[in-house]
Order: sequence, then structure tokens, then C-alpha cells
Amino acid sequence: MLCYNNKIANSREGYGFAMLIIGIAGGTGSGKTTVARSVIDRLGSDKVTFISQDNYYKDHKELSFEEREAINYDHPFAFDNELLVEHLGILKSGQPAFAPVYDFTAHARFTDQTIELKPNNIVIIEGLHVLSDENLRKLLHIKVFVDTDPDVRLLRRVVRDIEDRGRTIQSIHNQYLTTVKPMHEAFIEPSKKYADLIIPEGGENEVGIRLLSILTEKYLTGDRTLSGES
Repeated sequence: MLCYNNKIANSREGYGFAMLIIGIAGGTGSGKTTVARSVIDRLGSDKVTFISQDNYYKDHKELSFEEREAINYDHPFAFDNELLVEHLGILKSGQPAFAPVYDFTAHARFTDQTIELKPNNIVIIEGLHVLSDENLRKLLHIKVFVDTDPDVRLLRRVVRDIEDRGRTIQSIHNQYLTTVKPMHEAFIEPSKKYADLIIPEGGENEVGIRLLSILTEKYLTGDRTLSGES
């Protein structure tokens, strides 16, 4: 079921701001990135700045590789959301910000790479804990949760971690049971209650993606007709 919460139209932050911030959360492998990219394709990449929360994992270069490998990266505290909030403030001021780039094989940030984030009319932030962090959540004008069956999410994570992050089946299995599943149940799933829009099945849900795109366009122009208001 596609769920739309009409409190979006009543947000006091939604009007008078040049920059609309959309947060897309959901479990690992839920299709968050696919939803974000699909909306960007519909609206035009020149109108949207995309931010991945994955690039804001805290840097722990002071630790050994073995110590970094043992960190619970599925806990909300694994992310440097203070830096992300700071970067959103910079973008709101009309200036570019420079996001770190995270190396998932070394469990550390690249020292010689950043991603330039340009100020834009629309900013889309995608990540596991975009709705879990209260300070970050307060900055979001539209909050989205991508809701996908656990077995589908697990299969997607296995493929991603093997192909993109050089993980083994055993390490994926251990991480899923010790941190991924418990953290999803403790933090990610409960954060769904903050969502204005719940999109089942992620990138497979064309209706949900189309609704989010239309909602974004209406929201930017101040049109409240989607919520039934006059």
C-alpha cells in the first residue's frame, strides 16, 4: 500500500525556502537509491543535488583495520550527521559543500577525494538513518520511507556487498545477523513512523516514484491541492 501523509502540506518549513530537502530512508537493499535516482531522472539532474548518507560514515583512521572492521556500521552513531547537517546549512546559504568519499574496503574516508555538492532548488538525501536522527529529520521538508520485504533486501545486499565492496558470503552472513538485522529492527523500522510518504518495493513502484515527483513539483510551486486543501 502506498501511504501519503497530508501533514506535508502543513509543514511550516515548506514555503519561503529556496531549497527543498527530501529525505529517503529504508532498510539495506530496500531500493532507496533507485527511488532517488528515478525522481532525479524525472525532475532533471540540473534541478537536484543528491547526497548519500553512506559518504558520511565517521572516519576512524586512528584505529587499525581490524578495529575498524569490528565497528557496528548499521548503528545511527556510525554516521557523522553533524557534518551532514553542517553541509546542508552551507548549501542553504547558496555556497557549495564538499562531501567526504567513503572507502568501504578500507572502512575509512579517502584522503584525496571529495564530492562537490552544489546548492540547488531540490536536495535529496538517501540513507539508512535519514529519519532516525532528530536533528537531521528536522531539516527535511518531505520524509520518505522505502518499505521492501526483508528477503528481497537481503538478496540485494549480498549481491552489492560481493560485487561492489569485496565482501565474502561468510562476512555478509555474520554482519547481517549481528548488526544489520538487529539495527534495522531497533532503529530503521521504527523510523518509518516519521515518514510523510511510504513507498513499498522501492524502484519497482512506478506509482510511488511518480507521486513523489509530482508532489515535489507541486510543493515547490506552493500548490497544496494534493492534500485536498484549497
